[in-house]
Amino acid sequence: MLPAGRITMAVRRYKLITCAVLVVLLFLLPVFGVSEYFLSICILAMIYTTATASLRLVALTGQINMGHAGFMMTGAYVSAVLAKEVGLSPGVAIVVGGLSAFIIGFLVGLPFARVRGLYFSMITLFFGAGLLSINQVLTEYTGGYSGLAGIPPLLSTNAKGPYYFLFLGITISCLAIIYRLEFSRIGMTWKTIAQSDLVASSVGINVQLHKAISLGLGAFIVGIAGATFAHYYTILSHSSFNFLASLYLIVYMLTGGIGSFAGPIVGAALLVIIPESLRSLKEYVPYVFAGIMLFVVFLMPNGIAGLPNQIRQSLQNKGTVGVKREVPEDASRG
Repeated sequence: MLPAGRITMAVRRYKLITCAVLVVLLFLLPVFGVSEYFLSICILAMIYTTATASLRLVALTGQINMGHAGFMMTGAYVSAVLAKEVGLSPGVAIVVGGLSAFIIGFLVGLPFARVRGLYFSMITLFFGAGLLSINQVLTEYTGGYSGLAGIPPLLSTNAKGPYYFLFLGITISCLAIIYRLEFSRIGMTWKTIAQSDLVASSVGINVQLHKAISLGLGAFIVGIAGATFAHYYTILSHSSFNFLASLYLIVYMLTGGIGSFAGPIVGAALLVIIPESLRSLKEYVPYVFAGIMLFVVFLMPNGIAGLPNQIRQSLQNKGTVGVKREVPEDASRG
């Protein structure tokens, strides 16, 4: 039997090889002659994959942010206004948009870090609604209900191929940052906090500060996603960042599997690409999402990404059924 250490290394090596092959295939996708429309769907999927993965950074501390789309809106509008009105280049404006979302997320996290569970979710829900209201008040800059148009694009071309490669690079970079955070010392600290605030505090962890940092970093990544969204579509509407948008991000995360790094990636990719590929059924998307959620909750409690482990455990359990345990003769006499 192989030692546990060698098995762990083999699993990690398998995952790295799988990720490398997947990245290569993604870079080769335009070479396969796919349509411009499908590339545009992939770009949208990459934006929401980044946003959903950033939401899991907050979930690592045991909290659910129900106003995450509000931080996405912050990054989008700050970047768009700075590029359109001030004249900043889109690249610089995107970074500033992400930093603006980080500052707001961190400042919100500090006073409310002591609030847990449903109460924290409700606070973030109301705060997301507040950000949406601010957007509607600043009509002179944001366009209010009419939306904001004329945003400078990221590239000087309308072809989807260059945008596809640009967004693939941005998505991989953001996911690499999130992965590094999760499996670093700070990520382990966040997971400890999720298990028990009291235990974490007893060993000297500043729970309030770590929760604020988690919320701020999640806001930064989703702010970057929102800013790239703005400069790709060159038009913004407040309806793109309402409560339903935040709910969709949660659905993506739970469907893919909140317990693994790959979960939000799988959930967002599938639940964005499938509905966008079936535009004629667009009005039924909420019902489809509800059905998928019920299916996952009852049949795949660990999400789609956890399905291979669930199947393997099921097969192992079936293999042990009917195996009679031998009882030593002396023990049976006793």
